[in-house]
Amino acid sequence: MKSIIIDDETMARAIIDQLCQQTDDIEVVAQFDNAIEAIKYINKNEVDVIFLDIHMPTFSGFDFLDTVTKDLQVILTTSDPKFAIEAFEYPRIKDYLVKPVTLPRFLKMVEKLKKQPEKSNAPAPVAQKDLSANQGKELYINIDRRLIKIAFDQIFLIEAKGDYILIKTHDKNYTVHSTLKKIEDKLPQSQFIKVHRSYVINFTKIVDIEDNSVLIERDVIPISRSNRPELMKRLNLL
Repeated sequence: MKSIIIDDETMARAIIDQLCQQTDDIEVVAQFDNAIEAIKYINKNEVDVIFLDIHMPTFSGFDFLDTVTKDLQVILTTSDPKFAIEAFEYPRIKDYLVKPVTLPRFLKMVEKLKKQPEKSNAPAPVAQKDLSANQGKELYINIDRRLIKIAFDQIFLIEAKGDYILIKTHDKNYTVHSTLKKIEDKLPQSQFIKVHRSYVINFTKIVDIEDNSVLIERDVIPISRSNRPELMKRLNLL
């Protein structure tokens, strides 16, 4: 399997490279200290596996995942274990290695990769969107064993907070045990958009946009570079 390493730390790249040399199954073909250069390489070359650090300046590992569309197997390498739940919302992530990575743990990851089904050259079928989830004008959330109805028009912001999401409305805020991905699938795309890996906004409630942030009601929300083009496309610009 051809692999590349993306990590802003020289020593971290060297360690992963050395671990790869301990197995005949993975060949390191390139290394990068930033995700932007790695994306340029991926667009021109065949790669099977990516060893990706989460915390990198300017363009994080999650920004990279939100940008690249190729069908790749990604192994996250990080010293921070708290993002594991969020990480596995991305189907391309096959394992989560916490630094310092030991050889036994690395070889266990290699065995997991070898069990993955081989890529097919045939184009993947286009998934049909479950339109029924977006046909209504509200959703129901479970709060203390009560189902509370919230109209989509009342929601202006949804924020991921670990294992929970915070739904902000004009009248009240609600904390729900769920993921951003799960609620995003239930929101009407004509009204809501993801602007950052931790935020979905009701873009009809935008007050203004400045540089890489957007003002929603009273909240200033960051816009990731990978999500900004879609947001700008949705706006009715003069």
